[in-house]
Amino acid sequence: MPPIDDFTIGVEEEYQILHPETRELRQRAQRILLEARRQVGDDVTNELYLSQIEIGTPVCRTLTDVRAELVRLRKAVIAAAARDGSRIAAAGTHPFSHWDQQAITPKARYFGIAADFGQLAREQIIFGCHVHVGIADRDAAIRVMNGSRPWLPAILALSANSPFWLGLDTGFASYRTELFARFPMTGTPHAFASRAEYDDVVQALTEVGAIDDGSKIYWDVRPSSHFETLEFRVADVCTTIDEAVMIAGLCRALARTSHEHHLRGKPIAPIRPELLRAAKFRASRFGLEGELIDVHERRSIPAAQMIRAMLDFLRPALESAGEWDEVSGLVHQTIERGNGAMRQRAALARSGRMEDVVDLLIEETAQGMD
Repeated sequence: MPPIDDFTIGVEEEYQILHPETRELRQRAQRILLEARRQVGDDVTNELYLSQIEIGTPVCRTLTDVRAELVRLRKAVIAAAARDGSRIAAAGTHPFSHWDQQAITPKARYFGIAADFGQLAREQIIFGCHVHVGIADRDAAIRVMNGSRPWLPAILALSANSPFWLGLDTGFASYRTELFARFPMTGTPHAFASRAEYDDVVQALTEVGAIDDGSKIYWDVRPSSHFETLEFRVADVCTTIDEAVMIAGLCRALARTSHEHHLRGKPIAPIRPELLRAAKFRASRFGLEGELIDVHERRSIPAAQMIRAMLDFLRPALESAGEWDEVSGLVHQTIERGNGAMRQRAALARSGRMEDVVDLLIEETAQGMD
């Protein structure tokens, strides 16, 4: 059985810094970061651009802990921004701010990204949610990564929260996914036979100069290069805390389920990478509003049906953790209310103003703080 410290959770969220009147992205990260760190220390940090700010929870053992930490950190960042005269919102892309008006954060790592990726880095104004699940056994982490891959599109569909780009409806539920997909070390990883094989791939990429180290691999799920965790990176940042807790619970349950299947000798069915890529594209394109691809049965089914199949698959792990009622309830709530992309489009339909979409994001990002 895994060590007692396995299957802890840590959540990272990237937020937008906004002008209170124009609702455009605002280059105020350095000012807001100083103020926020007075309250929460290094649990808040900067990101690639000065219009972004990121939080990372401490290690959590329960979803109750996750919720409490997200409330604490969101509240600190929102308050720090307010003192600066700015606002904070959580969404995968900004509805209308232009990439050419954004300034890079002056740090060597970010200058390196800009030098390596040119125009791709200049347009990389995106905001994600990363869930770290503690797995001390490095080979076990690889097996869990292999087993998790078929279900990542369903998690993406639930979290999809970036329909707009440069003032236009992109037709995608998660356009952030497509922007990020242009980078070379992104996407769903192939299956690995062992940790040694994974390490050999990282070494080869490093030797040829494609990456500096394992932290420059940005797959949808990857072993962390700094922590004994498996990092799920497929999700858009969620606007509400409820949705963020839901995604964290699903990622941990997926890790636990994949691990339990290995312990019971249940083989992982081989799935062609082309099929996984098609499933992810379908999720980013339509989210919860179309059909998703069941890669095991090789069929397309309504998104809600695919989400229910995932819940059935994860139910034993969720029940054993005492999280079934909360997570399944949040999933059904998201299906009924719509994911972030659907709610953004509804806000635009009501008024025809992108500024009102931003106002919705600001409001929902601060919900659940009481």
